[in-house]
Amino acid sequence: MMEKLNIPTFFRGELLVDFPPARGEYRPEREVTPPGLLDRWSDFLLGGIIATAKAARNRRSNMASEVGRHGPEMAALDEDGVRQRVMELRMALCRQGFDGEIVARAFALIREVSERTLGMRPFDVQIMGAWAMISGMIAEMETGEGKTLTATLAAGTAAMAGLPVHVISVNDYLTERDAELMRPLYEALGLSVGFVTQDVKPGERQLAYACDITYCTNKDVVFDYLRDTMRLKGRDHPLLRQADRLCDPGSEGASLHQRGLCFAIIDEADSVLIDEARTPLIISGESGGEAEERFLRQGLALARTLVVDQNYLLDVARRTVSLTDSGKEAVKLASRTLGPLWQGQVRREEVVSKALSAELLFHRDLHYLVDEGKVQIIDEFSGRVMPDRSWEKGLHQLIEIKEECELTRQRETLARISYQRFFRRYLRLSGMTGTAREVTRELWSVYRLPVVKIPPNRPVRREIAKDRLVRTQEQKWDGVVDRILSLHEQGHPVLVGTGSVGASEQVSALLTQRSRVSQCVLNARQNRDEAEIVARAGEVGAVTIATNMAGRGTDIKLSEEAREGGGLHVLLTERYEAGRIDRQLAGRCARQGDPGRCEAILSMEDPLMAEGRGVGKTMAFWMMTLGIPGWQALGARVILRAQRKIERRHARTRRAMLKYDEKTGTQLSFSGRSE
Repeated sequence: MMEKLNIPTFFRGELLVDFPPARGEYRPEREVTPPGLLDRWSDFLLGGIIATAKAARNRRSNMASEVGRHGPEMAALDEDGVRQRVMELRMALCRQGFDGEIVARAFALIREVSERTLGMRPFDVQIMGAWAMISGMIAEMETGEGKTLTATLAAGTAAMAGLPVHVISVNDYLTERDAELMRPLYEALGLSVGFVTQDVKPGERQLAYACDITYCTNKDVVFDYLRDTMRLKGRDHPLLRQADRLCDPGSEGASLHQRGLCFAIIDEADSVLIDEARTPLIISGESGGEAEERFLRQGLALARTLVVDQNYLLDVARRTVSLTDSGKEAVKLASRTLGPLWQGQVRREEVVSKALSAELLFHRDLHYLVDEGKVQIIDEFSGRVMPDRSWEKGLHQLIEIKEECELTRQRETLARISYQRFFRRYLRLSGMTGTAREVTRELWSVYRLPVVKIPPNRPVRREIAKDRLVRTQEQKWDGVVDRILSLHEQGHPVLVGTGSVGASEQVSALLTQRSRVSQCVLNARQNRDEAEIVARAGEVGAVTIATNMAGRGTDIKLSEEAREGGGLHVLLTERYEAGRIDRQLAGRCARQGDPGRCEAILSMEDPLMAEGRGVGKTMAFWMMTLGIPGWQALGARVILRAQRKIERRHARTRRAMLKYDEKTGTQLSFSGRSE
């Protein structure tokens, strides 16, 4: 893939060493051109080999021993000595870049300051993870290995080199928590730190991005980038911006949020770069009026009169609705008396299809909540509510009509970009996660990110039980409650993972009916108490029922008594669409050498079973019906195969979006970028 930097940047070997200019003078980022045919074939044939070679070279690095060699020197420094050493390292990093010797000294200093300010001393495996990130790689570290502290080594070193650093996380809770937790360390190094979440106001965002290190969510950093792009109105070339500043010091360019895309460390990198990459991020403005509202209401009313398999085809697994010829004719006949907006064939068929989707494919407490009369989207990856976000092209308004909520104005696209297109613009991109091996090839081919496996600091003691499969959903929930009560009686802290808000509340209601066991529910409706719920989840006999909010970045601290009793027990009530999400939830237990156990209770009526195809699924159902032993094991394999099938489909969707982005960018290159 051919890449071009749009600012003067110097490289020594492979590492960026440019000292970025003052705020407002440039907006540094990498300009990525679509790969040619030769590049695509090279990726296909050699991509995995190149990525593996880069990762192997990082593993052979003796960075941990080099850092240890500088340890006594840093330990002897007093407060003034630390400040003096920081200044020396700043100058050395600016002159020589991320040279191994300089980075080792920087890591040693940050390790020493971390122990003094936070009481936490990074392990050798964390040094290895930080070296991978400073080298522009993904560090795959076991859950519980301290990725938050690992990031400070890379972020602090890059910030001392003068690079504005973005540490990107998947939600507001983790973003604010990590920034405040690590603030004493950064400030002891003379570095400023800020954070950006959805509640941070525009003026405060500019101050946060002006800090040496900015913690931000993946969605906020992209939307702020798009807002800046809209402010510049295409005048983002450094010379044009300089001219604007000379002619008008109060120009839009002076009020930009970000200083450019220099260095990014992405926490839970597979979630951000892979799982969420199927959905483009769009900034929109209000459009439409009373006539548009009437048109949507008519569309939903008309959709409710159509008959499945006769007027439309419904594919729940693929989440698609398509009108048949009979359905198109029925819509045409019904629309003759509905007004002028119904005269266009494409427009009327599109609104009826979207109305059917709103009615049949989007469900309350699964895809959205209704809170205080407003429809609020639930993020399928984090399980959290996304306020002030809406579906496009009238879908959101159709769901509001369906739920009898006050109708908001329809949105019109003003700017859009995909995650693939955005994150490839960073001059240096890196990340960390506990689950990357399944998507190693895609991370390389799209983002040029090799994956490095970092060994655990202590042996993993996690036990994974065989899946338990039952016939019906009702039997599954009864089995889940029975298992919770059994584990509670034994004194184990229990984390129950559910697939939706509705499922978490159903388990809670059943448990309340059956016993007086104290419980905590963590989902999009109760997310305000997240920190308190997580803090109590590791106590003896604690029962926590959660959506996948608890699947990433959640560190459940075990009490000593709970640790001696066998640790946290994770209970999965369904398989998610990606096996990596299952592994993340399982990773809440058995962290840093603690004991723990994970098991799954599934049913033949689970959503993933609908994806099952072929002889295996048929045999499993016949064996279940006839009571033949072994149907549970066969059914569990059908579910796992369906999970891999969905993963492949999502990968195709991401590839299609990337090709669309590249094609659009090429077609609109005469007028600037597509966003």
